[in-house]
Amino acid sequence: MNSRALALTATSIATLIYGATFTVAKEVMPLYIMPYGFILLRVGGATAIFWFLGAFLKVGAIQKADYKRIFFASFFGIALNMLTFFKGLSYTTPISASVMMVTTPILVLIFSSILLKERLFLKKILGVIVGLIGAVVLIAYGNATGQDAENRMLGNFLVFVNAASYGLYLVIVRDIIQKYNPILFVKWLYLFGFILVLPFGISELLAVSWESMPTNIYFKAGFVVVFSTCVTYLFNLFALSKLKPTTVSVFIYLQPVVATIYALFVGSDRLDMVKISATILIFIGVFLVTKREVNKS
Repeated sequence: MNSRALALTATSIATLIYGATFTVAKEVMPLYIMPYGFILLRVGGATAIFWFLGAFLKVGAIQKADYKRIFFASFFGIALNMLTFFKGLSYTTPISASVMMVTTPILVLIFSSILLKERLFLKKILGVIVGLIGAVVLIAYGNATGQDAENRMLGNFLVFVNAASYGLYLVIVRDIIQKYNPILFVKWLYLFGFILVLPFGISELLAVSWESMPTNIYFKAGFVVVFSTCVTYLFNLFALSKLKPTTVSVFIYLQPVVATIYALFVGSDRLDMVKISATILIFIGVFLVTKREVNKS
């Protein structure tokens, strides 16, 4: 398997984990852990894991000039990204949130064309549009999760801010991750992120009633810390070192599909031709954006 195929596999696995995270995280908050407290738990746990791994690996050191860029990457990729996502998810439904995330590839295309001067091929633009149509169909006609939404409009807006923040993060880290070992980069990324989210989440985390929390909630919180955070970020960093940000970001289109499949599995949704048609459009969009251009020189 070549490096591109490995990168596509890595980002596919990360997408599957992200898709399940929408529902898993929703089952933990806000009933057991408030959103900002859950973020601090997530970022703090991931920071500890990455620094522990870094202590046993020869990962080198960060150049002084790159700390500023890593800090900004942490602000958009960790702090603003997670704060708006978890808060938005607490107001809206998992499928609504997952579909709102599909705006990320469009934003990445815009950021890449401005910051990286990336050429916009017609096929990639078409892929984004086709995938977006599929995602819109899925949310407009297939949202029957049975989940109550406290304030869906505000929640979806916050998830949109999260999508824009994550899209900018993908563009910012595209070049810098080529220079460093993934563990070295991500341990500093999360340390900065932990410092940034600490003021927002400390009071909510201290308010958690750990002794009254069911065992399955502990496992779900652990899933978010280990898999939704550590594994996905490492896999996406590897993918970004081999692929363009636009290619990695388009896999977000698969998240509504995973979220819907999970809902079907737990019996809170049903399958119909609308969902099947939307899923086909989404996969066509992914194919068009991930297919490499052929040089005609």
